[in-house]
Amino acid sequence: MPRSDPDKPAASPVQTAVDGVLDLHAFRPQDVPDLVREYLHACRAARVTEIRIIHGKGKGVLRETVHALLRREPMVRNFRLAHDRGGWGATLVDIYPPGASLPTTHRPPPPKVSVSEQVPGWYRLLQRIFGKR
Repeated sequence: MPRSDPDKPAASPVQTAVDGVLDLHAFRPQDVPDLVREYLHACRAARVTEIRIIHGKGKGVLRETVHALLRREPMVRNFRLAHDRGGWGATLVDIYPPGASLPTTHRPPPPKVSVSEQVPGWYRLLQRIFGKR
């Protein structure tokens, strides 16, 4: 087993620029809540107020985890599923800028979206064609 060189400095954490995009694919599910909170704070400190969180499509468990966290976070102005290049595998988040005062009351949960609005159009078409009659 190689020994570490005492004259060599210890590796320090890698600093990256906060660009407003957080891809959760590389992280363990149990790390996601703390990671998202810390990223929101870092974005706010860097004056990045529009954030894209990529959670993937899958069964929607990670998406719901992220959305539940965003509902409770006071710095979040609003959030919605991305309907652009990544489709519903990403969430767009708007946060309050650093100088703005944060709301003190919890906002009501967003209105429930019907399942037909959550799934893409091609899937609804297949449901109509092959659905039970």
